[in-house]
Amino acid sequence: MLIYMSNSTRQGRSTPLHSVSVAGVVVREDGKVLVIRRADNSTWEPPGGVLELGESVEAGVRREVQEETGLRVVVERLTGVYKNMSLGVVALVFRCSPAGGALCTSSESSAVEWLSPDDALGRMGEMYAIRVRDALGTGDPAIRAHDGRQLVA
Repeated sequence: MLIYMSNSTRQGRSTPLHSVSVAGVVVREDGKVLVIRRADNSTWEPPGGVLELGESVEAGVRREVQEETGLRVVVERLTGVYKNMSLGVVALVFRCSPAGGALCTSSESSAVEWLSPDDALGRMGEMYAIRVRDALGTGDPAIRAHDGRQLVA
């Protein structure tokens, strides 16, 4: 997990610790969305994970999607920024399009499927479903917070 310290931390003030993750909502031309079932907890969500030190955000999205699904993608646009208020995880979510590769599972994914948006949203918990909804929209990137399960104000 990558941890950052703010300027105030270096000056001896309180220590805010955050990790940064990235995810790709991959959408085919027919509108189907790529989702994974995580191997560790069986939740359905877009592929993604922790951004590595020295890695660009876009490279992190491409790497995470390919590691978890076997698919290469083109990163199109930022669709949302989401903070888990309980854990201090900031997730950057991007809409992507497929660019090659062959679907497969990995040590991180027990299933990889192309689903209609309604089917994908029906399998996901609220905090992942909203990321897909935001990525399918055409507006500005969303900025949202959650407690690890539900959105919070």
